[in-house]
Amino acid sequence: MHCLRTCASRLWPLAASRTNRNVPQQRPVVAPRTFWPIRCYVAPVAAEPFLNGTSSNYVEEMYNAWLENPKSVHKSWDIFFRNANAGALPGAAYQSPPPLGVSLSGLTQAQTLQGAQPNVEKLVEDHLAVQSLIRAYQVRGHHIAKLDPLGISCVNFDDAPVTVGFHQVGEKTSTAIRGHHVAQLDPLGIADSDLDSCVPTDIITCSDELDLARVKEHLNTLAIRGFYGLDESDLDKVFRLPTTTFIGGSETALPLREIIRRLEMAYCQHIGVEFMFINDLEQCQWIREKFEKPGVMHFTLEEKRTLLARMVRSTRFEEFLQRKWSSEKRFGLEGCESLIPALKTIIDKSSENGVENVIMGMPHRGRLNVLANVIRKELEQIFCQFDSKLEAADEGSGDVKYHLGMYHRRINRVTNRNITLSLVANPSHLEAVDPVVQGKTKAEQFYCGDTDGNRVMSILLHGDAAFAGQGIVYETFHLSDLPSYTTHGTVHVVVNNQIGFTTDPRMARSSPYPTDVARVVNAPIFHVNADDPEAVMYVCKVAAEWRATFHKDVVVDLVCYRRNGHNEMDEPMFTQPLMYKQIKKQKGVLQKYTEKLIAEGVVTRQEYEGEVTKYDRICEEAHERSKDEKIMHIKHWLDSPWPGFFTLDGQPKSMSCPSTGLSEEELCHIGQVASSVPVQDFTIHGGLSRILKGRAAMIEGRTVDWALGEYMAFGSLLKEGIHVRLSGQDVERGTFSHRHHVLHDQNVDKRICIPMNHISPNQAPYTVCNSSLSEYGVLGFELGFAMASPNALVLWEAQFGDFHNTAQCIIDQFICPGQAKWVRQNGIVLLLPHGMEGMGPEHSSARPERFLQMCNDDPDMSPKMTEDFAVRQLYDCNWIVVNCSTAANYFHVLRRQILQPFRKPLIIFTPKSLLRHPEAKSSFDEMLSGSHFQRLIPERGPAAQCSGMVKRIIFCTGKVYYELTRERKARSMEDTIAIARIEQLSPFPFDLVKAETEKYPEADLVWCQEEHKNQGYYDYVKPRMRTAINRTRPVWYAGRDPAAAPATGNKHAHLLELQRFLDTAFNLDAFKGRT
Repeated sequence: MHCLRTCASRLWPLAASRTNRNVPQQRPVVAPRTFWPIRCYVAPVAAEPFLNGTSSNYVEEMYNAWLENPKSVHKSWDIFFRNANAGALPGAAYQSPPPLGVSLSGLTQAQTLQGAQPNVEKLVEDHLAVQSLIRAYQVRGHHIAKLDPLGISCVNFDDAPVTVGFHQVGEKTSTAIRGHHVAQLDPLGIADSDLDSCVPTDIITCSDELDLARVKEHLNTLAIRGFYGLDESDLDKVFRLPTTTFIGGSETALPLREIIRRLEMAYCQHIGVEFMFINDLEQCQWIREKFEKPGVMHFTLEEKRTLLARMVRSTRFEEFLQRKWSSEKRFGLEGCESLIPALKTIIDKSSENGVENVIMGMPHRGRLNVLANVIRKELEQIFCQFDSKLEAADEGSGDVKYHLGMYHRRINRVTNRNITLSLVANPSHLEAVDPVVQGKTKAEQFYCGDTDGNRVMSILLHGDAAFAGQGIVYETFHLSDLPSYTTHGTVHVVVNNQIGFTTDPRMARSSPYPTDVARVVNAPIFHVNADDPEAVMYVCKVAAEWRATFHKDVVVDLVCYRRNGHNEMDEPMFTQPLMYKQIKKQKGVLQKYTEKLIAEGVVTRQEYEGEVTKYDRICEEAHERSKDEKIMHIKHWLDSPWPGFFTLDGQPKSMSCPSTGLSEEELCHIGQVASSVPVQDFTIHGGLSRILKGRAAMIEGRTVDWALGEYMAFGSLLKEGIHVRLSGQDVERGTFSHRHHVLHDQNVDKRICIPMNHISPNQAPYTVCNSSLSEYGVLGFELGFAMASPNALVLWEAQFGDFHNTAQCIIDQFICPGQAKWVRQNGIVLLLPHGMEGMGPEHSSARPERFLQMCNDDPDMSPKMTEDFAVRQLYDCNWIVVNCSTAANYFHVLRRQILQPFRKPLIIFTPKSLLRHPEAKSSFDEMLSGSHFQRLIPERGPAAQCSGMVKRIIFCTGKVYYELTRERKARSMEDTIAIARIEQLSPFPFDLVKAETEKYPEADLVWCQEEHKNQGYYDYVKPRMRTAINRTRPVWYAGRDPAAAPATGNKHAHLLELQRFLDTAFNLDAFKGRT
């Protein structure tokens, strides 16, 4: 190619002189560069138009091939290159191939150099046209693939003209990339998944056999339109194949007729491949080879028998449930029974490639079938869930059977290797489980040292409507290649029912396919007709190989249908009458595949019936055993067991929590690391130098601020072998520039230092990572990470506390009720910056009222006081909610999260102004060995010394304490008003509130908060305070009035509101006369 380009560069000035005669000055001749092999034209010849642009690339390719082997190119090219080397001009170098029996050497010089420039241009143009045709199939072949099992693909969604097969119904531009409404992708063949009725008019295809008359007609149409310039006379011409296709196999040239046939077989049958948007040439070539190479979809007899057996299990399982419990909801898989062999194929191939652990997430449709036939859950455990007399679970509230998860380790029968399979429990909120699965997968990879994802992988199942409609899918995809979030490739399987509940695709999305969201991360998309089990099996093999080869996401789109309604009790004919008329006529995929294999002689009718009878007997026997189950044990459905953490019956090993304090030596050591740069020749920012010097001064003075208290907690846990992972937006530096856990060299790009990883030689690793600008996806990810092991402190920090509301689904459906529904403990920590500081309604409140409203403790029931009361409270609650006012208490609550003998979610309302508030600093004395987290910090000033004189005790939480103490001092009321801080709001410290109140028998009780009355803590705290004191005294309110917005946007109004409620709190006559 380089030689020919060299020649072309020598000819360019001559061409310019012929084609641009009006240009006064010609470009100077460029001296040729020498390449290997050294062969080029020996005479100065005029360049022709076909040597310009893309044509020259093709000619170079042909010339290079001719250099290697003159017989590898068409005879006309052989003559052309011989003549050119002999000194002929390109226009005179071409002549028609010699008559049969005449050798090239027998031609006279005149005969050899007959000029035929138009012919050579036509030859080049034809070859380029064939290349364009091949590319058209690669780019747009999926639009006319026969993916729809129903065959209802002629529905016109947008009233645009449609081209059906070769019959011209209307015109549409050839550059349209969308649309496959005439594609036979749909098993029903009536309503295919694409929303655009445009068919690529630059693809030559037909519905069944390659019909010669239709091909000729379409070629002539394309020629007239100027697409290719090919006509029927070109069908038997032999064309050299470009290197960007594998349809030739071992052949380098094929007739046009055969090229079209092979392209149609590769791209327009039951598999549609979307991949040409991928910007990596190697990946594109890999996919081309997998689908274009002749004979790739060959299956052995054993593979076909295995596939049939899996189809039998998938189909008969649903039929068994339908026979036994016809009126029960089960969200069956009918219409997409090939999902089971699809998943098993992915797992088999992945196991063969070394995967040992597969974590799965999926919606409710087909879940019971997956549990039974993929995870291999005991059938009797599934069947007993249908028993209405089954007693409630031994713990928690439980969940419906099609939401439950499972964990199982078994031998993979195909590879004979151990494999662990887990299906993560999830709610009805479709796609919410996606980031949770990814986080759990990342954690499993982390704990086993699988840095490339070779041993642990994830599979996510989706519905077509949810995959296109739920934004969490997009958020999860965008985590797929981030350094601290990548799981090195996920296989996504879309169960494409072509309907969402009762909604047609044309109403459910604007994109052509439900899978188009995957294109944003260059994930290849393999559409496949789910009524062709062999095509499904092949596509799933390729998907597993892709993931193993490139460690990137891949999507398998199973185009299928839903035989019943949304559930078994739903009537779909109300809204999709035509579709369901066709579905009623549709032959089941098992029947179709069985007939095919019997016709091929792979199995006999008797062998098939024997397989059916065998599985039916398995189901019947399991059903009989299920009748013996009287109680539902939710722990049998646990998706993330923690071996060794609990006793054998799942209880904590103790009901005590050791001291969370540290020795002074440890505090000093961690403080020294926090205030230094443990890497040589590392230049930090000047401002950061001052911060580190300030930390060193605090250590010398035996005090810590908020950031240093956090550093002490993290560092000590790391030293004890506990992995700490902190994630969220801007957490490396901290939203308020207080943390600085990642130092950046000011002179070397991307050179960083994490001092926390230099605390001890045998410490656990510390992961701190800025996340993408996502709350829903990232919080779900961290929740999943925390599921994998109890021996890790996993924290997610919101940039501002109110941003957690975009992750409300994870909070409401997973974190709050997770243990009650699925007996799944989780120790995730949420850090939510909170405080009314005049920053406006959006950056003030972390909405504590929402978390407190979901706490499961009873406000009207005073719990029984025992020695282990504080720990027992923690064990019985669904989550822990705290608002710390000192650095020491923050330090203790973080350490307690790991040292307690169980795991609960921890919600911390973290401060903003207190990060640097001098009074919020803590002494080492509050953090030494023997110290603990203080659930309530009592009054310790003059009021505590003369309690009989105290007229009012104010209970509060968080930052407002410092505003109250400042105001009390200004009013000289330190002897008459006591202030107590409730640091742990839930579970509520009934015992400590009672004890603190009893100290001041003459005092009235006031709850003071900076939040509005209908927000914050008041509605939660008041009834519990009343219960703690046996309702002997009223609890008055001092705070902002009720409001719709969390805070005012006006600084002056903010200060007026603050002063107003402080006046109320310190006015001893404010509540006189009230009842």
